Amino acid sequence: MAADHPVLFIHGLWLHARSWDDWVELFAKAGYDASAPGWPGDPETVEEARSRPEEIADHGIDDVVAHYADIIAGMPVKPILVGHSFGGMIAQRLLGEDLAAAAIAIDAAQIKGVLPLPLSALKATLPVFKNPANRHRAVSLTAEQFRFAFGNAIPEEESDALFERWAIPAPGKPLFEAAAANFNPHSPAKVNTENSGRGPLLLVMGGKDHTVPEAVTRSTLKQYRHSEAVTDILELEDRAHSLTIDHGWRDVADACLSWLGKQGL
Repeated sequence: MAADHPVLFIHGLWLHARSWDDWVELFAKAGYDASAPGWPGDPETVEEARSRPEEIADHGIDDVVAHYADIIAGMPVKPILVGHSFGGMIAQRLLGEDLAAAAIAIDAAQIKGVLPLPLSALKATLPVFKNPANRHRAVSLTAEQFRFAFGNAIPEEESDALFERWAIPAPGKPLFEAAAANFNPHSPAKVNTENSGRGPLLLVMGGKDHTVPEAVTRSTLKQYRHSEAVTDILELEDRAHSLTIDHGWRDVADACLSWLGKQGL
């Protein structure tokens, strides 16, 4: 029997939307109408994204939220959202605005109110922050930078292969916006965490993640303490930021499917 809600996968910085291909196929086999539309300005292929970074540049959090809200508006029912990294933040914003039936935020970028900023997270994002002009540019990682930010819990050879297959330039603007969130009362990183009428939320964290360390996800969970809606957390101790695309992706995906089943979705 087909699932009642479509599933939208939302990628984060430095990964192309096609990096969700295996997930889309798995969820489709489970009966969901699954798709992974890219961010605004994202070309269709990794190669095009690398050759035309100017199309990706200067898109901020509000732009991305509005882009997915428009996609959702064309759907017959509210979708289930599965987001990774900044995609996890976008999913939380859309869920808080009652535009989704449920959301799974995997190693989600910090939302407004989250205070911990571990050194590893600063190092992972240094390629963007080292130049203020990068706010309006698209920034690429080197293979070595990708290994630190994504592939630190997998063999170097696998990390390099994933970099070659999926890595694309990323807009710097969302990172600058998130970094200033706690100083801006109207920050685009602000999520309606007090909404008790929203659908269920699962926060997934990798215990070895350099880019979004455990402290960030645990602090994110605390932001929801005034909501009566379902807010669960799942820790995968030995996983890092590559957990949606590396050799262990299926374990993460199966855990997400299991959680959705427990929510009656």
